[in-house]
Amino acid sequence: MTTDESTQTNGVPGKKEPQAGLLTRKESMDQKWTVESVTSTIKPPYAEHTTSPISFFHLLERLKTTKRAGWKRFGIEQCESISDHMYRMSILTLAAPKSLSSKLDILKCCRMALIHDMAEALVGDITPVDPVSKEEKSRRESTTMDYICNNLLGKFNGGLNGQEIREIWQEYEDSETLESHFVHDVDKMELILQMVEYERARKCELDLGEFTWVATRIQSAEVKAWCDHALWERQELWQSYGKKAIWNGVPEPTSKPAPL
Repeated sequence: MTTDESTQTNGVPGKKEPQAGLLTRKESMDQKWTVESVTSTIKPPYAEHTTSPISFFHLLERLKTTKRAGWKRFGIEQCESISDHMYRMSILTLAAPKSLSSKLDILKCCRMALIHDMAEALVGDITPVDPVSKEEKSRRESTTMDYICNNLLGKFNGGLNGQEIREIWQEYEDSETLESHFVHDVDKMELILQMVEYERARKCELDLGEFTWVATRIQSAEVKAWCDHALWERQELWQSYGKKAIWNGVPEPTSKPAPL
């Protein structure tokens, strides 16, 4: 494989890391991650502080090519990308039943789903097992969103688009509004769906039950009902192969959930 930005880690070429924005353990102790340490490896460089959004459009391509790190840890090399994950999330928000849509700004929820992981275009998909603290992860993502919304979009359309993206991203991070709570639930639901689909594709030769615990963090009754149905499908799948799956923090379903 040739050395380009997809095989560089914060400006250090030729290292095949899980994702381009993530430092190794040694590097995380030896140097401080910056937006510049990543963008300096991108050729040609993004044009900054212009009235054109084209550099921003090019940056979004990284979301299409950066894989979701949690799956790669289980040996799923051809796994979903960050943008794959966010796309299905956005569709799930549009499927909100009336009991939710009547009290939510669904258009904002759709936008939030498409924006919430945008910083990973430069930061990479940092997981809980990576040697990066929650505070450091937040710093990296916040400074990346500042770079995107100010340096790449600050002069486009009077900066209004960048400002809106930054505000919606921050709303998701703060997790204080009904919309952000719903999108956090959808984030977990999308993971559960993908977990079941990877196990199905591999005929239960791979057990991803470690991830089932996220079901316990879903708050809304509506999304919980979706999740219960998906977990029942998982139980049926494993039983069809005469195998027993891991259930991490959630009980094994014993009956089909009531109709949604």
